[in-house]
Amino acid sequence: MDSVEIREKYISFFESKGHKQIPSAPVVPENDPSVLFNTAGMQPLVPYLMGQPHPYGTRLCDYQKCMRTNDLDEVGDVTHHTFFEMLGNWSLGDYFKKESISWSFELLTKEFNIPVERLAVTVFKGNDIVAADEESANIWKEMGIPEKRIKYLGEDDNWWPNMELTGPCGPDTEIFYFRSEDEIPEEFDPEDDRWVEIWNNVFMQYNHNEDGTFTELPKKNVDTGMGLERITAVLEGVTDNYASSIWTDVIEKIEQISALTYTGNEKAMRIIADHIRSAVFMSADPAGIKPSNTDQGYILRRLIRRAIRYAKKLNIDINSDWEQEIAILIINKYKKYYAELEENKQVVLDVLKNEKIKFNRTLEKGLKEFEKISSKIQDGKMDKDNAFRLYDTFGFPIELTVELAGEMGIEVDEEGFKEKFKAHQELSRAGAKEKFKGGLASTGENETMYHTATHLFNAALKKVVGPDVHQKGSNITAERMRFDFTCDHKLTDEEKKQAEELVNKWIDEGLTVVKTEMNKEDAVKSGAECMFIEKYPDRVTVYTIGDVSAELCGGPHVENTSKLPHIKIKKEEAVSAGVRRIKAVFVEQ
Repeated sequence: MDSVEIREKYISFFESKGHKQIPSAPVVPENDPSVLFNTAGMQPLVPYLMGQPHPYGTRLCDYQKCMRTNDLDEVGDVTHHTFFEMLGNWSLGDYFKKESISWSFELLTKEFNIPVERLAVTVFKGNDIVAADEESANIWKEMGIPEKRIKYLGEDDNWWPNMELTGPCGPDTEIFYFRSEDEIPEEFDPEDDRWVEIWNNVFMQYNHNEDGTFTELPKKNVDTGMGLERITAVLEGVTDNYASSIWTDVIEKIEQISALTYTGNEKAMRIIADHIRSAVFMSADPAGIKPSNTDQGYILRRLIRRAIRYAKKLNIDINSDWEQEIAILIINKYKKYYAELEENKQVVLDVLKNEKIKFNRTLEKGLKEFEKISSKIQDGKMDKDNAFRLYDTFGFPIELTVELAGEMGIEVDEEGFKEKFKAHQELSRAGAKEKFKGGLASTGENETMYHTATHLFNAALKKVVGPDVHQKGSNITAERMRFDFTCDHKLTDEEKKQAEELVNKWIDEGLTVVKTEMNKEDAVKSGAECMFIEKYPDRVTVYTIGDVSAELCGGPHVENTSKLPHIKIKKEEAVSAGVRRIKAVFVEQ
C-alpha cells in the first residue's frame, strides 16, 4: 500500500464516520508566536480546541504540512524528517474515547490490514493528581488487545501537553507496531525499539486551572496524529523510511545526478532528499519566506546549505541545475495536494538557485579563513574554538575541517568541537522548547486586542499606501503586534503617521465588529480580504469592522474597536523583497 493510497484511505475512512476534510494550513502559522512553523496537525486548530465553533462542525480530518527543526542534525538516519505530513482527525466536543479508539483500531486492522498481534498500546498510569486512564485501557481490551500488550506509562509519555502548563490537557494513548521479522514477544516492552509508535490519540479531558487544580472539561476534545512517512514505511514493510514509496523516486533522481548508488551513500542522499523537499515547501509557502539570518529564513538557509554540502560529498557538480531537477520532481509529486507548489514554482527554483550561488561564495570565504587559522598554528593542533567558528560562521562541517587539516598535518580537537556543538544544540533545543510549550498559543485579552488591530492596520495601509497592500503574515504576543504586508518601498514618516492616525481614529469611533459565516465563494465575491485563501474550508468566517474592513479570519476579536487602546508604530523594516514589517504597541491614552 503506497502513500497515495494510505492518504486517500485515511480521509475516506473518517469521512465515512461523519468527519469533514479541512484543507492543510500553511507551514508558517498565522497569529501564533509560539512557533516558527506548524509542528503538528493540531496547531492550526488551537482556537477551535479552545472552544471556538468550527465552520465545518465538530468532526474534522485532514493531512497537514508540518515542519520540525529541533532535530535537524539527526536527519540522515532512517527515521528523521524536517518536513512531514500529519494525518489527523478531531472531535470538538463530540465523540470521545470509545469512538476514537475503536475507529483507530478499525482503520489499522480492517483498512490497513495490520494483524492485531503486531499492535500494542500505552495509556496514562495516573499520578497523585489525576487517576489512571482505565477507561482507555478497557476499551483497548474490548477491541482485542491483550493485557500484556497494554502498558501504563507516566506523564512524560502519556500526558499532553505536560503537567505544568495551564489550560486544556489530558491523557493520551499511543499505538505501536512491531516492525521486525523476529518472533513477536508476548509482552510489550515500550523500551524495545522494534516496537514503533504509529499513532497518538490525545483526550483533552481536563482544564489545568491557575490554582493548580485539574477539573473535568464540560466539552471534551479528541486530537489525533499519525505521521504519513512513518505509517507508509510500516505498511510497505521497510525499516528505512527513505526506502518507502514517498522517497524512492527522489532517491533515484539523486542516484542519477550523482552517478552513485544509494547503498553506501545513504546519509548524504537522505539529507539531500529531505532538505530539498523541506526547502521546496518552505519557499512555496504563502508567507513568502526567503533565506535570511533570522527565524524561518535562517532555517531555510541552513537546509539549502546543508543539502549543498552533502551534494559536494557525492561529487555533484554544484554549478549544474541539480537542485532544480530534484525540486521540480517534488513539485510535480505534491502539487495535486498542495496547489501553492505549482503556483510558486518559479519562486522556489529562484530561492534554491540564488542561495546556492551565495553559499558558494561563503565557502570560498571559509577556505580563506581556514588558511588564515592554519597558518598561525605552531603546535600542529587546531583548537575547538576555531573548529567551531568554521562550522558556525562559515558552514564548514567538522568532517571538511578535519579533512583539510589532515592534508596539512594538523590535528583537530574533535572532542572539544563535539562538546561545543552539543552545548549549541542544547541551547537551540531549549529555545525551541520555549517557543513551543505544547502548542496552545495564548488567546488572552491583549492578544485578542492586538489581533483586531492587525485588521485595522491592513485597512489603513490600503488607504495610505495603496489598494495593492495585502497581509503576508502576523505575529502577536501579549506585549506587541507584528504585521507583515506587501509594499515595494520603505514607508515614509508621513505614511507611518497617517496609518497610525487612521487606526486610532477608527478605535475612537467605536466601530462594531461583526462575525458572519458564509460560503468561501460568496465571501471572496463580497470583497473580503483573505490571506492564504487555500487554507480555508468552503464554509468560512468573515469579520467585518464597521465599513472599513472585511476579512476571512479564524479570530479571536473584540466586539467593538472602542475596547482597544491607542496604538503606536515602534518600528518599520524590510522582511524580504516586496514585503515590509511594522511592529506596534498599545499606549496609554
